[in-house]
Amino acid sequence: MNGIGVESFPAFCVASHSRLTPGPRRRDTGVDTGTGATQTMRSTLTAAAVLTLFAAPALAGPATESRRLPGLAAPAEIIVDRWGISHVYAANTPDAFFLQGYAAARDRLWQIDLWRKRGLGRLAASFGPTFVEQDRASRLFLYRGDMAAEWASYPAEAQAWTTAFAAGINAFITDTEGSRQPLPPEFTATASRPERWTADDIVRIRSNALAANIPAEVARAQSLCAGGLPYEPLRRKLEPAHQIIVPKGVDPCIVTPDILKTYNLAIAGVSFDKGTVVAIADSDGANPDDDTREGSNNWVIAPGRSTTGRAILANDPHRAHGIPGLRYLIHLDAPDLKIAGAGEPALPGISFGHNEDMAWGLTIFAMDQQDLIVSKPGEPVTAITETIDVKDQKPRAAELLFTRDGPVIAVNAAGNRFAVRATWDRPGASAYFSAAWLFRAKNWTDFTAARAHWGAPPLNLVYADTKGDIGWAAAGFAPVRTDADGLSPVAPGSKWHGLLDPSLLPSLKNPAKGWFASANEMNLPAGYPSETRRIAYEWADRSRIDRIDKIIGSKPRFSLEDSMALQNDEHSTLALRAVALLRGLNSQDRDEAAAIALLQGWDGHLTADSPAAALYEVWLARHLGTAAVAALVPAATRPAFARPESAAVISVLEQPGTNAAPILKTSLAAAWGETRTLLGPDPKKWQWGNLHAAHFTPALALPGRAADQAAGPLPLGGSGSTPKAASHRGATDNFNVAAGASVRMVLDVGAWDNSRVINTPGQSGNVDSPHYRDLFPLWADGRYVPMLWTKAAILREAETIIKLTPAS
Repeated sequence: MNGIGVESFPAFCVASHSRLTPGPRRRDTGVDTGTGATQTMRSTLTAAAVLTLFAAPALAGPATESRRLPGLAAPAEIIVDRWGISHVYAANTPDAFFLQGYAAARDRLWQIDLWRKRGLGRLAASFGPTFVEQDRASRLFLYRGDMAAEWASYPAEAQAWTTAFAAGINAFITDTEGSRQPLPPEFTATASRPERWTADDIVRIRSNALAANIPAEVARAQSLCAGGLPYEPLRRKLEPAHQIIVPKGVDPCIVTPDILKTYNLAIAGVSFDKGTVVAIADSDGANPDDDTREGSNNWVIAPGRSTTGRAILANDPHRAHGIPGLRYLIHLDAPDLKIAGAGEPALPGISFGHNEDMAWGLTIFAMDQQDLIVSKPGEPVTAITETIDVKDQKPRAAELLFTRDGPVIAVNAAGNRFAVRATWDRPGASAYFSAAWLFRAKNWTDFTAARAHWGAPPLNLVYADTKGDIGWAAAGFAPVRTDADGLSPVAPGSKWHGLLDPSLLPSLKNPAKGWFASANEMNLPAGYPSETRRIAYEWADRSRIDRIDKIIGSKPRFSLEDSMALQNDEHSTLALRAVALLRGLNSQDRDEAAAIALLQGWDGHLTADSPAAALYEVWLARHLGTAAVAALVPAATRPAFARPESAAVISVLEQPGTNAAPILKTSLAAAWGETRTLLGPDPKKWQWGNLHAAHFTPALALPGRAADQAAGPLPLGGSGSTPKAASHRGATDNFNVAAGASVRMVLDVGAWDNSRVINTPGQSGNVDSPHYRDLFPLWADGRYVPMLWTKAAILREAETIIKLTPAS
């Protein structure tokens, strides 16, 4: 294949109302979200069409395969629909999880093997000495507690389920060794082999559960060192309003960005470019680009506010994009467990989705689950020496240091140790694994009981059931701090006093307005004792939630199509706040005046074809914050404010006492000049999508197959501040889409076959599979495929039926 675009895909991937002609044998779905210059969201797909689009069966039947599998207890089958989603039918629950592992390995073996090797610190054994330091870093962040206590923190059957899941992966690996299944080409390219899994491997990996604020603590320490406390509102708005507690017993000047080297490697993905690995380790990480923070949207609509008369649940988690994608759609059907939804391919079950009785979704709740602990020389430390196997070389000895607070990520020349104290080192904190408590939940009581077990990551869990109840509950292990606020590094004497009782976290059942939404914003209810519980102060700005609230609240009843359109809405309330700053602003400078005129006439829609959106994003990402820091922060303190949060900058400029005009003019002139350089001299020809493209490339490039392996580029609208999340790294790199909706899901609760979903770029990680990137153009265009539940509906859309029998 030469590149990728809608035109390069078969006609059955495109909606009947699309610009392409659909094929004669099948009909497909999609949603025209209508996110153009108008603020009215449109959908060309009617409710009747949603219910009838898939009535016609294919003229040709599905392909069939048969296989005998050691480890399977009873006959079973996997039905793969034409969008690559596996539907597992098993006679018992262990077999269902066994076949989920088999299906995940069939679709994503290279990806999940890499996940396991990275998480356990075994990359160097397969790929050589470049990865020794990353392996050491990963091993620091493994769960090292009592495994019996760990498994006891989950449902009684969870260990058996996970053992079966791992056995399914191993069964597929065995099939590749016997040439019954092809080995993904990446293994041949790296002269490596997949390794066998155990259940303990899956729950011990904790580097994927790391919270995000250690780099922020380092940045704040640098600010305190430079006398930057008065300017902290420019870095990030704290909510609820809070005066930063300056910790005692820590010299903030010794907390330098270089201490993050090991931490950065521990949370990084895998890169086969040696220069990238070095850059990750050497990055200061102390000023994260606020427009690439990962988040999510979700909402639940009560039956009385929906057009269906049933509850609706919508969820689109935002994560870093790649190919293969992070998420994997799966459907398991056994006599005593039936679930469908999305998770990570290396984990059993699903992270969000539904069972027969209820549905749940998630967004990140900004609970602060870790602290950076700065100890003085001579304080107690435990050293553990581990052996790191290295491909084609002798094994390396790696010393891992631990204080009583946690793993040591750095030791400076003076002997100060920097350790991470975190909730993820406790039993029950394996990332997303506590979703197992929801697999058999039937009602609100079961849901809140499951919430009480949730460890990591901290979440806004939304709920809807077939009886019509909806709700929300914050979830996660919340440390109890009494002498610190979690915003800055502290001394070992600053203790945690256990974990907050989960019942003290906020929740809401059946809100009076008939709906609830979250988008990572500060959503602690009025009157919540935030200053005593100190759960969190650093949240996402309100741009996405304000738009979501406005759209849902503007309609007396909300539909499935409305939810799909809202997930693809490209309007930014943050952009309107920025444009409002320009009211009454005039300039005699030609570039300043031109920039002011273009933005003053703009409606805040970041469509791919918008000239104003292109100028705005260049201005916001590269110029406004820099100009504000230069004008408002003393020169000696400015290095600690290298990349302030855009929403925080706008909040400061909105304050009546701020002399914003010079900052706005200077930064706009610079942005105008740079946009001309990037997009040409004629602003009428500028298009945001010419800077902002979805272009996903894999971690490992196969020789001669770059075009086959990539998805995109396709121009994309939206940004990090629109409901259609499409974040970029424009402040430090290019404007290509870096993070956004890994999956979009809209559930018709109780009438499950009406539900819609889209993964990206495809269900398979195998470059030669037709499902490697077949969903990418649909996702980019805001369209969906069915999330089928009943077997009759699934068989109508079946592409392959794999019949499996026990080997003995």
